Amino acid sequence: MENKNAFWSSILENVRAKMIPFQLAALKDEIPNAEPSHAIRNFEIAAGVAEGEYHGMVFQDSDVGKWIEAAAYSLTQKSDAKLESEIDYIISVMAKAQLADGYLNTYFILKEPDGRRTNLRECHEMYCAGHLIEGAVAYFDATGKREFLDVMTRFADHIYEEFGPGKKAGYPGHPELELALYKLYHATGEAKYARLADLFIDRRGTEPNYLVSENERNKGRYHWGGLDSLEYTQAHKPLREQDRAVGHAVRAMYLYAGAADSALSRNDAELSAALFRLWDNVTKKQMYVTGGFGATRHGEAFAEDYELPNDTVYAETCASVAFVFWARRMLKLKRSGKIADDMERALYNTVLAGSNLNMDRYFYVNPLEALPCISGESPDYKHVLPERPPWFGCACCPPNMARLLLSINDYAYTFADGKLDIHLYVDGTVTRGGTTVTHSGDYPWGGSLNWTIECDSDTDVSVRVPSWSKENTLTVDGTEANIVVNDGYAGFRLSKGAHTVNLSIEIKPRRVYANPKVRADSNCAALMTGPLVYCLEGADNPSPLCALRLADDTALHAEVIREGVLDGMTAIKADGKRLNPRDELYTEEPAESTAQTLTFIPYFAWGNRGRTEMRVWINI
Repeated sequence: MENKNAFWSSILENVRAKMIPFQLAALKDEIPNAEPSHAIRNFEIAAGVAEGEYHGMVFQDSDVGKWIEAAAYSLTQKSDAKLESEIDYIISVMAKAQLADGYLNTYFILKEPDGRRTNLRECHEMYCAGHLIEGAVAYFDATGKREFLDVMTRFADHIYEEFGPGKKAGYPGHPELELALYKLYHATGEAKYARLADLFIDRRGTEPNYLVSENERNKGRYHWGGLDSLEYTQAHKPLREQDRAVGHAVRAMYLYAGAADSALSRNDAELSAALFRLWDNVTKKQMYVTGGFGATRHGEAFAEDYELPNDTVYAETCASVAFVFWARRMLKLKRSGKIADDMERALYNTVLAGSNLNMDRYFYVNPLEALPCISGESPDYKHVLPERPPWFGCACCPPNMARLLLSINDYAYTFADGKLDIHLYVDGTVTRGGTTVTHSGDYPWGGSLNWTIECDSDTDVSVRVPSWSKENTLTVDGTEANIVVNDGYAGFRLSKGAHTVNLSIEIKPRRVYANPKVRADSNCAALMTGPLVYCLEGADNPSPLCALRLADDTALHAEVIREGVLDGMTAIKADGKRLNPRDELYTEEPAESTAQTLTFIPYFAWGNRGRTEMRVWINI
């Protein structure tokens, strides 16, 4: 973070140089003191090139697909013969493991060969297929090599023959295949893959309900337990009739992302309307200030509207990653500054907090409050870890984070015929078609945003102006432009050739308050600078953090950190007070207080200085 003009370049270099090789080592069980993955070993056993038994979750294959996708994006940015060779080996093993009919899933090949497609609700077969397909498409795009794409095309054909038009009426218990099929359609031009994705979306929640009938057939044979609720899998009613996000948060986000692809492809106004209703519910009533989703560990799920506890929160990294996937697709349905602001909130906070700064330890759950003697220890807080472990038995989040970060430019820009939309501010150069965009600046620490845009034809450009920025200046080729913000974007037209565009936005600390219906945040404030949420951490402030107070009129000062692992980041300092602890549990006198300087650091950077307390919302 030392170079304030290269926020994303620094992160992406670390993902390429550290996260990608670390995750490969984890998938190969080479990380000391980490939970074993066995994911690559499972493929080797299924291929007959190794001996042993299946190990891991029923969805273990998916981690390999996500990692290959991330590694493929890395290759598009920087060639790496060794990395490419590692991927080619894994693909060759997958090809050997694939059955003659195209089926590929190591759990069912090795452990339950007679159980294929008998438990779509629980067993993640289509979810795994989706992640492998996405990996195959990304690797084909990066290298032009077809072997993995051909393997997954055969698998997709197998699924189409079993669940296509006029066949079984099933659909994925864990959505993900839907958006992957659209990627496969765009890569191959085969329209049947898009039709299959559309079928899965249209069938979900219709009567007779496939998951109910499947559950009846499987009485007594469950992986995770019986069918408690169709809401858990968003199969309680057709998607077009839904107006509130329910159930498993990650499943929901993948479903909505795939449905957005479908709505765009089919120009389906009814499906689009449902997705915008769901977007409003998710972001206005169920989103944490950090862009986290899923308030309860029970089902890793959404809770009631405005039920957003900070200490027992789930907020799985994957949920925020998938939310960004969904946001990108919603921006294609409608360019909206609110959607882009929400996408940025999740990206800069919960997504980035999913890894430590060294890219070798990870959070699955992202709390807004952590207390080491309780978090990860007390029965109701076992899931809320106060520090990141190196890996998980269920390791869906680390490679998911990697594949999003390494494809960040696909979320920063939308290129279309004669149009360029700039949603995020990502340093570096991107070329799509006849347009090349180079961005530099000091964001998110500062508000200087600079682009060089080269167009091979006249181009309409729209640049997002964040809703939280109240003072903005736009210049195009050195001339100040009159900013007219339409739905969060400033628009202007560029002629063929090279141009410079500069946007200056307001970056200063500010207070954020929750809706009074959010009980957990009553009489509290959170601090933000730009898109970054800030938090108190025990490394800078006296314990307990719950005893600290921030007056509503106290000045907030930005201050650059000049030492330690947070060197180069901006902290927020403020005068506050500390309520002095005492021996009595209850008294008739209010606690005495002592003046206290409060130090807030970016939320994404917490947990990098040892096991300590953390708190986002502070009492006022």
